[in-house]
Amino acid sequence: MVSRMFRMETGVDKERLGLLRSRLSETNTAASPALRALRGTGADQEVPLALWALDAAGGLAAGLAGHTWARWLHVDQLWVDERHRGAGLGSRLLAEAERTAREDRDCLNSRVETWDFQAPGFYRTHGYELVCVIPDYPEGVKEFTLTKRLV
Repeated sequence: MVSRMFRMETGVDKERLGLLRSRLSETNTAASPALRALRGTGADQEVPLALWALDAAGGLAAGLAGHTWARWLHVDQLWVDERHRGAGLGSRLLAEAERTAREDRDCLNSRVETWDFQAPGFYRTHGYELVCVIPDYPEGVKEFTLTKRLV
C-alpha cells in the first residue's frame, strides 16, 4: 500500500470551483448515458424563469423565481405578499410558470422544495406529489421535495 500526503485547505477559490464543477461534470457525463445524451442539447442549458405580480402602484405583490434544465422546471422561490394572500396570485404564478416550461421550453416535469411551515399543501393541491422528506433541515424543520408531471 502506498501512503500519500495531501494538504487540505479551506476557503472559496473561484478557479478551483470552476475546475471542480468541470471535472465533476465530465465524470458524471462519462458515467451516465442519460447525461451524455443531454450534453450539447438545448435542454442542457439552465435557463432562468421569473414571473412577477405587481400591485396598482407597481409594487411587488408576488413573484416566482426558478429555472429550467433537462426538460424540468425547478421552482426555486414563490412568494406572495401577506396583503394579497388568498387572492390566487400564487396559483396564477405557478400555473404560468408551468405553462411556460411546458409550452415554450418543452419541459416534462416540475420540482420544488418547501419547508413544513411554508406551502407543501399548496403544491399538493396543484398536483404535486411528495417524493422526499428531510427531517431537521434545519433543525426542527422538515423540508419536502415535491414533483409534478407537466404533460
